[in-house]
Amino acid sequence: MIDAERFRSDLYYRISEMTIAIPPLRERDGDTIAIATCLLQRFSNLHNKRISKFSKEAAQAIEAYPWPGNIRELENKIKRAVIMAPGTTIELADLEMAPPMDDAMPLNLQEVRENAETAAIKRALQYANNNISAAAKLLGVTRPTLYTLINKYAIGIDQ
Repeated sequence: MIDAERFRSDLYYRISEMTIAIPPLRERDGDTIAIATCLLQRFSNLHNKRISKFSKEAAQAIEAYPWPGNIRELENKIKRAVIMAPGTTIELADLEMAPPMDDAMPLNLQEVRENAETAAIKRALQYANNNISAAAKLLGVTRPTLYTLINKYAIGIDQ
């Protein structure tokens, strides 16, 4: 456009000094559901619907999906769901999405904590070759505490 004299070169050089990197949705943990909620409100108002929220399954599917079409794909899914949804909540079926896989991160903080603790204990045990003392030291807990956690989460130890 500069060569065709349709864009000023001095303006181009001023604005090209700063670049803004916007990562795709799949790399923005937690943002997807926030954006989806904003889109839900916008399309609900636009189409005079009283849809106010996503079901738990729908929210988990939105968070777990990789969104290869990025924001436009998300926008199209939400718009269609708002138009077609019969109730006041967007259900998984309204989104026409598959249920999230079992490895999707739960929304419940207790479940998140338990999953994180279990994974950390298993990693520490593996790293320490199932040596409880060494694993406890890696985890920053005492041996009795580690034994309690191993029993609590039913973690098997191969000796």
